[in-house]
Amino acid sequence: MNFSDRHLRFGWWSLFSFLALGVVLETLHGFKIGWYLDVSNEMRRLMFTLAHAHGTLFAVVNIAVALTLRTVAGINFTRAASLSLLWGSVLLPIGFLLGGVTVHEGDPGLGVVLVPIGALLLLFGVGSFAHAVSQAGRATAKPVKR
Repeated sequence: MNFSDRHLRFGWWSLFSFLALGVVLETLHGFKIGWYLDVSNEMRRLMFTLAHAHGTLFAVVNIAVALTLRTVAGINFTRAASLSLLWGSVLLPIGFLLGGVTVHEGDPGLGVVLVPIGALLLLFGVGSFAHAVSQAGRATAKPVKR
């Protein structure tokens, strides 16, 4: 499987999953479930909202990467950068989600330690992809004759 196919599949399934999480959160809100809405659970609500928002965003980023790989010729996207982008897109939102499952006196749970790891992986993956796209554009650009 090539990088484009992998990121396209991951992106669409991830988008589905995190949109479904959003539906669950709206349902908890709609039925006024105290475990989610009570003032004492504000951190849980924040963590779950961050998981939904970041997961949805990174799903779209992966779809954009896949489509860019299909439309821009000559992108040298490495396996390490691809895996960093994929794992970062999983770890960061899952860290927020796990951080909200068990809240300790207003602080997120231990799962939140995955957030900075995922963030670093995403920075590497997106930065590497941006660099690869920039290099591909330079390699294919032709000088204008005047």
